[in-house]
Amino acid sequence: MSGLCAEIIHDEGALEALGPRWRRLWLQSPAATPFQSPAWLLPWWRTFAPGELTAIAIWNGHDLVGLAPLYLEAHVSGPRLLPIGISLSDYLDILCAPERQSAVNAAIAEAVLSLEWSQWILPDLATEAAALALTLPAVRENCDSCHAACPVLSLAGDPSLTDCVPARRRRQLRRAHQAARRRDRVDIRRAEADPETFLGQLIRLHVARWYGQGGGVLADAATREFHRNALPRLAAEGLARCWLIEIGDSVVGAYYGFHHSRRAYAYLGGFDPAYAGESPGAILIGHAIGEAFREGAREFDFLRGQESYKYGWGALDRWTRQRVWTRSTPA
Repeated sequence: MSGLCAEIIHDEGALEALGPRWRRLWLQSPAATPFQSPAWLLPWWRTFAPGELTAIAIWNGHDLVGLAPLYLEAHVSGPRLLPIGISLSDYLDILCAPERQSAVNAAIAEAVLSLEWSQWILPDLATEAAALALTLPAVRENCDSCHAACPVLSLAGDPSLTDCVPARRRRQLRRAHQAARRRDRVDIRRAEADPETFLGQLIRLHVARWYGQGGGVLADAATREFHRNALPRLAAEGLARCWLIEIGDSVVGAYYGFHHSRRAYAYLGGFDPAYAGESPGAILIGHAIGEAFREGAREFDFLRGQESYKYGWGALDRWTRQRVWTRSTPA
């Protein structure tokens, strides 16, 4: 296989030890997002570990040139092969060194076929995902379809947002700022340097925002623990973008996002419903878009979901794909 060697990793400690090489490969991979970084996926596995770890590492000598972070999940129809990070990650993929992508894909496919599974599911693949080029000889692919909409705003012009955000939304944003200032002093500050404090505020505000509707994703204790593990690593890598807004002496809104490879990602937020008239969530999004532009981002990705507010900012749908391979019995 062109001098490449595949390793199947079942031990969590071995996966952790792969971290530095994994990070180098992730930085080399042009299609990679923060959701493929070890800073995100290692805490995910440590927190959830919902099956048997079955990560596939592809080596060229001592160089890691490919990684498929996978696990096997028991299922009534037979074991299913799934990507680490599923559910909480808006984008999933494998990693390939760009100069060896074809050979790495073939090595990953060969390793996958040596495993015992009935179905391999790869959801949430971005339009440029490396996994879209995978082929599995002699295995029927019974699904290759659109999966989820991720509204994306193209950034252009200047930080005033005049050339990319519709005039109506800019007027609404000005009115929100005016309403907030009428109520009291307004302060927006970066907060990822103190992950524990930021997450405490985010959890409080997110749950308050979704009170009566299940409390939102952060009502789940395991999800909160995951973010407590992941955010310090993401912040240390320079990936996290966390903002808090205060009106007077009260923290009334929180924004949790990422920035990588000239793209910003709006992941999660929350606001105090008592301040809904001041629209602190919208103020934070407008601030995050402007800061992303100043940092050189070409796109602001609102991630999965077709909530109407995303389109008010001028975002347009970009669809992910899902691939599913099925074999009648495990190999």
